[in-house]
This record gives sequence, C-alpha cells and structure tokens, in this order.
Amino acid sequence: MKIYTKKGDKGETSLIGGDRVKKHNIRIESYGTIDELNSYIGILRSFTADIINAPVLAEVQDRLFTIGSLLASAPGSKMIVPDLLPEDISLLEKSIDTMHLELPELKSFILPAGSLEVAHCHVARCICRRAERLIVHLNEEQEIEPEIIQYINRLSDYLFVLGRYTAKKQGVSEVSWRPRV
Repeated sequence: MKIYTKKGDKGETSLIGGDRVKKHNIRIESYGTIDELNSYIGILRSFTADIINAPVLAEVQDRLFTIGSLLASAPGSKMIVPDLLPEDISLLEKSIDTMHLELPELKSFILPAGSLEVAHCHVARCICRRAERLIVHLNEEQEIEPEIIQYINRLSDYLFVLGRYTAKKQGVSEVSWRPRV
C-alpha cells in the first residue's frame, strides 16, 4: 500500500464516513491539533519515568487517538469509532489530586521554566489549550460529544500540575511571575 494517494493535492481531505472538506476546516484544525498534542505527549513520555505519570501519559495518548477519531468522523457517520468515557476524565482528576498532595500551595502565577522537562509540560499545556479553543469553536458549528471538551479541559489542568510536580521531583524551584508595577 502506498502512503501517498494524491487525493489531497487540491487542498481537501476526507472525514471518516467519506465527506470531503477543505484542509483548513475547523474539524481538521481540531483533530490536527489533537494529533500535535499527542506527539508532544510522546516527548513528555520520553522524559517521564515516574510510576505515577508514565502509565497516565500512555493512557492519555490512547485517549487522544480516540478523540482524534471522534473529531475526524463526519457528522452522522455510521462508522464505529472508539468512545470516550467519564472514567477517562476521572483518571485525570485522580492523577491531578495525587500529584497535588505533594505540591505547595500556589500563591502566584508561575512562568513555564525551571528545567527542560518542566518547560515541555507547559508547551504541551499550551497546545492542549489551543486544541480546546478549536474544539469549542467546532462545537458551536456542529455539536460534538461533551466528554471531549471536558477531557481536554481536564488534560490541560493535568499538564499544568504535571509541570509543577516535575519541578518538585527534580528539586527545581518554580519561577514565580513578578509583574512590574
């Protein structure tokens, strides 16, 4: 099987179910950003060996593939795609709560700095927030499963706390934002 089909050479692509749309369609932007986020989570996994977060990040990558397939499906498509469950959101919440127990109270905004690994957590968080904005926009045009927005919102919280947790585990001080006044 060839990897190239030439079907997208004129700026269109197919959704699951066969509908053709422009490559700049908000649905394509949404699942493309989820794909970018998934790739970035792969970078985080290469840094993270701790027993709490390594399996969570593996699960996140799987769920992001699920979300990508849901977003890539044409409205009304009869194709069977994986589903996102409330338990997937609960896993993130439990992971956040577990890490949060070890963290000091947050008393100021923090800068995305401290170590390479911490900065990567924050870049992933930013990509996640962009995905969330695109998905919310898509939802205004075509209703999508509410669990998708909930999951992505919770994932950005998880990535923020993961950055803080990573700094703590590395013994790196968080960099507080000190605005000029």
